[in-house]
Amino acid sequence: MGDRIQRLNQVAQDGDIDAEIQRLNGIAQQGDIDAKIQRLNGIAQQGDIGAFYNIIREDVKLLEYIDKFPFVDTPLHKSAFAGHSPFSIEMMILKPSFVSKRNPNGHTPIYLALQNGHTEMVRQLLQHNADLVRVKGRECMTPLHYAATTIGREGLTPSDYEAKTKDYLALLENFLSVCSDSITDMTTRNETALHVALKNNNLEAFKFLVGWLLRKWPYWRKILEQKDVEGNTVLHIAISRNQTLAVSHLLLWAREFVNINKKNLEGKTALDIFEGQRSQGVDNSEMRVILERAGALTASSLPTVTSYADNLIIRIRRELKGLTDERRNALLVVVALLVTVSYQAAITPPGGLWQDDLFDSNITASHRAGSAIARRTGTFAIFLVFNTIIFFYSIATMAFLIPLSEFFGVIVASISFYLCIGYLSSLMIITQAPNWLAKIVPISPLIILFILPVALKIADKGLGYNLNLVWKVLKRIYS
Repeated sequence: MGDRIQRLNQVAQDGDIDAEIQRLNGIAQQGDIDAKIQRLNGIAQQGDIGAFYNIIREDVKLLEYIDKFPFVDTPLHKSAFAGHSPFSIEMMILKPSFVSKRNPNGHTPIYLALQNGHTEMVRQLLQHNADLVRVKGRECMTPLHYAATTIGREGLTPSDYEAKTKDYLALLENFLSVCSDSITDMTTRNETALHVALKNNNLEAFKFLVGWLLRKWPYWRKILEQKDVEGNTVLHIAISRNQTLAVSHLLLWAREFVNINKKNLEGKTALDIFEGQRSQGVDNSEMRVILERAGALTASSLPTVTSYADNLIIRIRRELKGLTDERRNALLVVVALLVTVSYQAAITPPGGLWQDDLFDSNITASHRAGSAIARRTGTFAIFLVFNTIIFFYSIATMAFLIPLSEFFGVIVASISFYLCIGYLSSLMIITQAPNWLAKIVPISPLIILFILPVALKIADKGLGYNLNLVWKVLKRIYS
């Protein structure tokens, strides 16, 4: 009361009655808007679309007013929390910006829906807006991250828990089918959904995500080798938390795509972390066997000197890992063009081809039909050597860009097999090669296709290891 009297006295002294009237009107209008917002939130909690439009007719700018605030509980937050699908969809359509709006706790509407177990509503929302999968909330957690967290057992029977687990795994599949790129989203701690699953002891979600990654190139290596803010990969996390089943599953199904001896920011490898666990009284003999079979080494045991070939391969691996999808596709187009041009050059060489057979003892330059006219010249030999190099280098580059672990890579390898036979057969014809070489042509692509996977293995394990492996295989064959 005293404040109001003091304010009236100040107005009387200033004589500015109009300004005071405007101030009082503003307060009244603000109070009216706040009251409408409270009514609107109550309507949203009830999911009453008809009542919503009634209040909108009173103030058509009410949603715009709410949208001005960076952190606010919107009507979409309220309806998503309560699980009202039709009202939430209506609100998403009218005000798309509410989808990514955070409330004062940092949570988005879809997060609140997941938090309260409204998974079916989330699926319906995805049908209207697939971008919901990548909406980031507090600490940049996406719906995919939340679905990979632990499912609480409290108050659930074993059968109910199993059903809920299946529901959330199906939701993970829904998220990834709608937007596969969401697997690359990271939290503020640089955690992928796999990191989140392991840190929350959600083994089923982790196994599902690993299985999905193996079917989705080029995500697998990028995600499985992603480090969090402490430099830990998913393998480091699984070992540090003594999750034997997770380590076993990862190395059983994804060994080819996991660098077993990668270091974290503390300079520790997977085996170093395991040894640290042992020093703290956690002795897991089963995990030790798994790591040793996978070739795990301590940081002090890793070779410090590498050969030129190993350094070259490391550089190739880094280049491939840093390739974007757009650049990879562009390179594939260039490689395919080089294969086409070099193959075409082999069947239509410069100088042309003889159209008839000519074998005469009086003529030194005898020839067969289809052989190259210029085959006896030195320049033709130069052309043939470099054209062949271009052809096989292009095939090898294609193998690196499309790994053989992918189904499409297997198809390309099969096509390359027959393409190589055709190319080598063409060389035999235009060079008028001896007939005995025809016996080698069918098996020569097998040698090439054997070399390509070995090259991929070299890029993964190192030159010395693979030369030793090849030597053992050859020794066993010929012994």
